[in-house]
Amino acid sequence: MVIAPENINISRGAIDSMMDTQVRTNGSALVAPAGDTESLRQAVSRHLLYTVGKDTVAASKRDWLYALSAAVRDMLVERWMDTTRRQYTQNVKRVYYLSMEFLPGRMLSNALLALGLLDECHDALRELGLDFDDLAALEPDPALGNGGLGRLAACFLDSMATLGIPGFGYGIRYEYGMFAQRIYEGRQVEYPDHWLVGGNPWEFARPEVKYKIQFGGRVLIEESQAQGDSGTGNGNGNGNGNGERRAKWVDTEDVQAMAYDTLVPGYGTSAVNTLRLWSATATEEINLSLFNQGNYSAAIEEKNDSENVSRVLYPDDSTEHGRELRLRQEYFFVSASLQDLLRRYFKTHPSVEQLGDSISIHLNDTHPAIAVPELMRLLVDVRQIPWTLAWRLCTKIFSYTNHTLMPEALETWPVELLERVLPRHMKIIFDLNELFLDQIRSKHGEDVEMLRRVSLIDESAGRRVRMANLSVLASHKVNGVSALHTQLLRETIFADFDKLFPGRFVNRTNGITPRRWLALANPGLSRLLDKTIGPGWRTKLDELRALEPLATEPEFVAAFRGVKTANKRRLADYMMKVSGIAVSPDTLFDVQIKRIHEYKRQLLNVLHVITRYNAILAEPERDWLPRTVIFAGKSASAYFMAKLVIKLINDVAARINADPVIDDRLKVVFVPNYGVSVASVIIPAADLSEQISTAGTEASGTGNMKLALNGALTIGTEDGANIEIRDAVGAENMFVFGLDANGVRDLRIGGYQSRALYEANPALTQVIDQIGSGFFSPDEPGRFQPIVQSLLDHGDHYLLLADYAAYVAKQAQVDALFADPNAWTAKAIRNVAAMGPFSSDRTITEYVEGTWRTQPVVF
Repeated sequence: MVIAPENINISRGAIDSMMDTQVRTNGSALVAPAGDTESLRQAVSRHLLYTVGKDTVAASKRDWLYALSAAVRDMLVERWMDTTRRQYTQNVKRVYYLSMEFLPGRMLSNALLALGLLDECHDALRELGLDFDDLAALEPDPALGNGGLGRLAACFLDSMATLGIPGFGYGIRYEYGMFAQRIYEGRQVEYPDHWLVGGNPWEFARPEVKYKIQFGGRVLIEESQAQGDSGTGNGNGNGNGNGERRAKWVDTEDVQAMAYDTLVPGYGTSAVNTLRLWSATATEEINLSLFNQGNYSAAIEEKNDSENVSRVLYPDDSTEHGRELRLRQEYFFVSASLQDLLRRYFKTHPSVEQLGDSISIHLNDTHPAIAVPELMRLLVDVRQIPWTLAWRLCTKIFSYTNHTLMPEALETWPVELLERVLPRHMKIIFDLNELFLDQIRSKHGEDVEMLRRVSLIDESAGRRVRMANLSVLASHKVNGVSALHTQLLRETIFADFDKLFPGRFVNRTNGITPRRWLALANPGLSRLLDKTIGPGWRTKLDELRALEPLATEPEFVAAFRGVKTANKRRLADYMMKVSGIAVSPDTLFDVQIKRIHEYKRQLLNVLHVITRYNAILAEPERDWLPRTVIFAGKSASAYFMAKLVIKLINDVAARINADPVIDDRLKVVFVPNYGVSVASVIIPAADLSEQISTAGTEASGTGNMKLALNGALTIGTEDGANIEIRDAVGAENMFVFGLDANGVRDLRIGGYQSRALYEANPALTQVIDQIGSGFFSPDEPGRFQPIVQSLLDHGDHYLLLADYAAYVAKQAQVDALFADPNAWTAKAIRNVAAMGPFSSDRTITEYVEGTWRTQPVVF
């Protein structure tokens, strides 16, 4: 049972003065429209005139979109204010969710869904001579993330609001965000994503909410005059008892963080939470003296350097400057967020004693891990709280989600870089590490190897700070994101920590919001579900279980298949528009949509595509089941091998799609610029979901859940949440193949020989020889030699060749089942029916009850 702190008796006026969700208008009395067609129509017309400043003659579709968005936003603002007031008056424990990425998707449809006004909005626009879908398609996706991490964070915010949990998201308001991906001559080309160029009606600027963010400088140690509990320091300039030494961070290079607030509405509730994003501004806008001397570039140089911090998501970290900028980004948003939440706490609390009962800070991966020394700095140096008490509060407040098992993906920073950019934090980390290792020695003796493994400093290859170890040390709960992932965390990379801190590691299998990924993405299926089992599944996804008896009911099967066919036609039209490739919606749509990375094994998919191509050429008279293979995803801009795989996919597609012998029996399409909106077109149309990562590498995955929820059958390894999906839907309703995590481990220990597999399998030999010889790249025969070398000469690290034969065999089973439409559709329906456990509402409930220990706001 979660116990809330005692309510604080605060007047309404006092609450209003403390709230930072106050909204300013331009002087005109704007009243939120009532929830009916006529009121909404009038509100849109009013905003077109008074907010956009256009009349109906001059207005473009984008003007109408802005006016519509502003009108809908007005309907959420009073709920937002009321939610914030209730959080104060009920004194509920707040959850602060720190993430470098948020990918909420388009805001307009989600807001209308939450308000229950999608139909009324269509009608209101129709009366104005406008089409809702035309306007909604113009809204840009907020470019605030790259992949699954940001989409998960957005799902969690949605669920927190829907469940009434007092959640508050913190991140960066990237000016350009993740790059826009275009495919030019088969290669990924990155362009800036100008998502803010037309303005953002969903955000409220908070110029009065600014915080100074410090970089560089030096640390002075001064004698403290504070009165306090002596003996609470650690003797290294971090205490605050009488006569103890105190650290002071001086001569810093400063940047200002300014807040922008976005509303996060809950579905079917009055709750509206906040996503606060930080934008960097210079402490001085311009050097007027230099400007007046005609040195215009130098006059704004400092301003530009300061504002680079929030300019682009994940700058290219292949250079030293890029790595430093990324560290600055992480600290920038963490420091602003912690200063902000402490300000909010101390508005209503005279002392620090209740801090651990009033707030939870959740670290979404290690990007915000610098929050640990930053909170210590703010408490010890700024608030002059004793070190021991400050650390005790930290370990009560922080929790951490780990998202990777791969050691190379665990974030580390060179000590030299931290000493230069964040010298005070490096000192705090050193002191935390010293105290931690001393505690281990006192309990476990001088176990040098264990001390080396758990140390916050990696001394093996240049001194580096292990941000994952820091996060684990500071957090009272650490979770993996699938049952297998959590098990492997405890058995491998954090085995020592699991023994040192029993009970700290728990599982919280990821989930997805059914509002975004079914109700909005798949309106056809949503209508069918509403008609069949009622609308309650939007908040109680387990109600989908009622579909299971209908898997063989002819009328429902026909309706379900009709929805899928309509979605496939829509995707075929979209692919023709963006890729110029015509495909038949009658073919099997085989979909792999995710970040391009070697461990996700898009290359294994390509190996099967080429194998299939060769087989068709060898037996063109055979009755081949037609298949369209669809790829989408972005590679990191500096990731050579991933970008080469994109080029290979497109070169293979060009060859196959132009081959007259193949015709429509096999098509390959790479859909560019993958994001939330593109996913919303692809996912409802998918027949087959490719989840083929090497077992033990994918922490969870959420694309697997979205695709299954929309009626795709999964072909996948026993990796991440695939295992839990298999347990939920039944192994007979998906296609499981390949090595499991134990098999991967044993194969590597036994000495894996990929070349022997290549030589023993004629079909595989032909495929790899074609890739390496220039069959798909006659203009540059050696183009794909690095791929061949990685498979044959460099160990095939992700074991593609080890799983190749099993994968190809399982794909043959896919063909056989798809040839029987009723049998395939029955399994698709059973997949949808079994997806109740994968709602992010369930995940958040587990966090609330087992990690954050808070309770919903009462309305």
